[in-house]
Amino acid sequence: MLFNSYFFLLVFLPLSLLGFFLLGRFGKSVGANWLAACSLFFYAWWDSRYIALLLGSICVNYLAGSYIASHAGKIKARTALIVAIAANVLLLGYYKYADFFVTSANAVFETNWPVLGVILPIGISFFTFTQIAFLVDAWAGKVREYRFVNYVLFVTYFPHLVAGPVLHHKEMMPQFDDGRNYYARAENFAIGLTIFAIGLAKKVLIADNLSTYANPIFSAQASTPSFFLAWGGALTYTFQLYFDFSGYSDMAIGLSRLFGVRLPLNFNSPYKSHNIAEFWRRWHMTLSRFLRDYLYIPLGGNRHGATRRQINLMTTMVLGGLWHGAGWNFAIWGLLHGGFLVVNQHWKSICRRTPFRLPPRYAGVFSVMLTFLSVVVAWVYFRAPDVATANRIIMGMAGSAGAALPDAMVTRLGPLAQALDHVGIKSYLGGGATFFETWCWIVVSALIAFLTPNTQEIMRRFEPALPDESHVGFERGHRLAWMPQRRSAMVVGLLFALGVLALSRPTEFLYFQF
Repeated sequence: MLFNSYFFLLVFLPLSLLGFFLLGRFGKSVGANWLAACSLFFYAWWDSRYIALLLGSICVNYLAGSYIASHAGKIKARTALIVAIAANVLLLGYYKYADFFVTSANAVFETNWPVLGVILPIGISFFTFTQIAFLVDAWAGKVREYRFVNYVLFVTYFPHLVAGPVLHHKEMMPQFDDGRNYYARAENFAIGLTIFAIGLAKKVLIADNLSTYANPIFSAQASTPSFFLAWGGALTYTFQLYFDFSGYSDMAIGLSRLFGVRLPLNFNSPYKSHNIAEFWRRWHMTLSRFLRDYLYIPLGGNRHGATRRQINLMTTMVLGGLWHGAGWNFAIWGLLHGGFLVVNQHWKSICRRTPFRLPPRYAGVFSVMLTFLSVVVAWVYFRAPDVATANRIIMGMAGSAGAALPDAMVTRLGPLAQALDHVGIKSYLGGGATFFETWCWIVVSALIAFLTPNTQEIMRRFEPALPDESHVGFERGHRLAWMPQRRSAMVVGLLFALGVLALSRPTEFLYFQF
């Protein structure tokens, strides 16, 4: 079920809220049971066959976590932890990578093993990672609450179930146990609906429109695009993914706030980052936290010297890339980001020994743009259906297919047209309207992404999400800060109305496929 669908907005969400607050008056467990049942229905709406897989995973991990916690410090608990994590990884590996391994083996060994045609259960990455974190926390003695219904709700809670954020047991259980959250509060509804309306607008008014201009460039059948077309396609996808994921993250936080529950922040204006390490503290923040705490640090982190630290970084990012998808293009995307992080560390070391410094204002703009361009190049491998297509687009961005502008545009440039011809920029017939619209969307998207406050900054006074651990600050006292007053209500109402009117063709969120 999609957040951006009429059935969700007009039927599922109102009934879920009504039942939760009515039944909550008969006890917290009654309200929690209702919300867990609604979450399972939300998941089954996609494909009811996989509800058994989800429930089986929940039961096995709950029993394993309880056993591990009750035998903390003993060798049998450690054995159970290893077995349980291995079972989760194998389950995820089968559904996500079985066909990838068969296809790769056929390519390497020139065999014809048939692919299995495994359908990836939606959200399996997120509920698997959430439960692995639960098992490790149980081993570390951080789990305090073991009521089964609350555990089911912790895993299946529908605002986060299919695309994150990745939750921690300790940050959600106290909220599910807080009796005040089982009573409807006007403040929560005002804050939650405002955040949801902003997220819906990002998704359906910006991201979905950008996809129209990004998709043709990334077609596997397309030839190598010329310079401006290649950059146009890469940039429209860059902003499509940005507003799609930002929109989903806002909608999840807003929906959860309606139930009085605050989710962890998962998105914080990543394109404003001054370096690639900061980018990963702002992009998919809970996944970055998971990879740091449960992969990078167990690998050794930065505890065994510079070389080992770089190997750990590369390993973490490549595995993070493969988590996003079973394909060599995702591995290359992870490899690029691992390389960026290693280069960033060396660059910081060089800068500390260099007396020359750019003025802070210029240094800031330069570092933001360099980080952004690095991310754009890597997104090409992330979006492309295969490595060959990604390589063609990268070659186009490098100018290998030349540079050309629509003839309808060049003829309006007057004397400048001759100058463009001298530097090798040619013209071509047709496509003028699409070219113009593409770059208009890019400019508007860039202005919003770089120059406007994000939802957390707009709503900052009302603490819409759990405290942030990324140590990345927010702008303070912005003039667009939301206040519970008539003007804000009118703006939010207009955004919500425009968003609902655009729901005639609901589209999936990009992160659903991961």
